[in-house]
Amino acid sequence: MAKKPLVGILMGSDSDLSVMEETAKVLREFKVPYEMTVSSAHRTPRRTSDYAKNAESRGIKVIIAGAGSAAHLAGFIAAETTLPVIGVPIDSSPLKGLDSLLSTVQMPGGVPVASMAIGKAGAKNAGIFAVEILATADASLRDALKRQRKEMARQIEEKAKKLKA
Repeated sequence: MAKKPLVGILMGSDSDLSVMEETAKVLREFKVPYEMTVSSAHRTPRRTSDYAKNAESRGIKVIIAGAGSAAHLAGFIAAETTLPVIGVPIDSSPLKGLDSLLSTVQMPGGVPVASMAIGKAGAKNAGIFAVEILATADASLRDALKRQRKEMARQIEEKAKKLKA
């Protein structure tokens, strides 16, 4: 039987999947169960609101929302839940994601959204940040994060050695 999802990944459009797959990849690496769906703050507001309002009762601990253009998804969700919400601005507009970044990061006081970098790097970091949040109550996840950091450092040292040769 599959474990209940701890992280909800939402995207405003299925065209955002190639970016948000980076989040899913990280969660799979850490063996964190997640669910992924498309829900728009503008085109399906009732669906999005219901998702946010019911996430906690379904066992979700962190919500990650990726959206481009008028990226109100993360803020919309944060207004409907007290769960941590991580926003991933997606570079799908003529403004190359700057509009998405500003929509995500400029939340009014009292309704926080953790905002990541634009695009795939932000999606990857959102996954890692969700794992860090979950690791505050899970020693095995904390240990896995420490191993990951050590492995990243080892890989950089290997590359540096090759450049010296």
